[in-house]
Amino acid sequence: MSRKIVILNGSPRRNGNTSALSASFAQGARSAGHEVTEFFVQDMNIHGCRGCFGGHSSQDCPCVQKDDMARIYPKVKEADVIVLASPLYYWSLSAQLKTVIDRLFALEEGDGQKLRGNGRAGILLMAAAGKEFEDALTYFSHLMDHLQWKNLGAVLASGNLAAGDIAGKSELQKAYDLGASIR
Repeated sequence: MSRKIVILNGSPRRNGNTSALSASFAQGARSAGHEVTEFFVQDMNIHGCRGCFGGHSSQDCPCVQKDDMARIYPKVKEADVIVLASPLYYWSLSAQLKTVIDRLFALEEGDGQKLRGNGRAGILLMAAAGKEFEDALTYFSHLMDHLQWKNLGAVLASGNLAAGDIAGKSELQKAYDLGASIR
């Protein structure tokens, strides 16, 4: 059965190591017949959450702010799998990706629940110079629990500082395999 997969790529480098992981994952998912949509959030106009609690989840654009999240919301609403792709910054996700995650809260507000449950699953893809992924994994685990999404796993690639350092490394194959394994 074909799945709808959304990749939220929070890397500031379009040709960086995180993007290579994301591309490999997408290739694997497409090889299994899945529909993949990727958002490179660095290039999008997305503002931080205002904490206004003014969202209405059943609206096409559930947030009171009108920016590029309007492109992301409908895809996330219909997605079966959401992939969070990020470099490791200070033991966590990039600000670009965290901003998008915070704004997804609008899908939990108001007159309908459009984010939690619904048989969704999540995946984490991360690249880093170091290997201190523990805090990011804890955050991801808590997020999956809160959203009631199945945690399909993570590919964590250490030893990658400069763009292109990940070339030829086994994590690219792991990302491909994870994408191809989705059922």
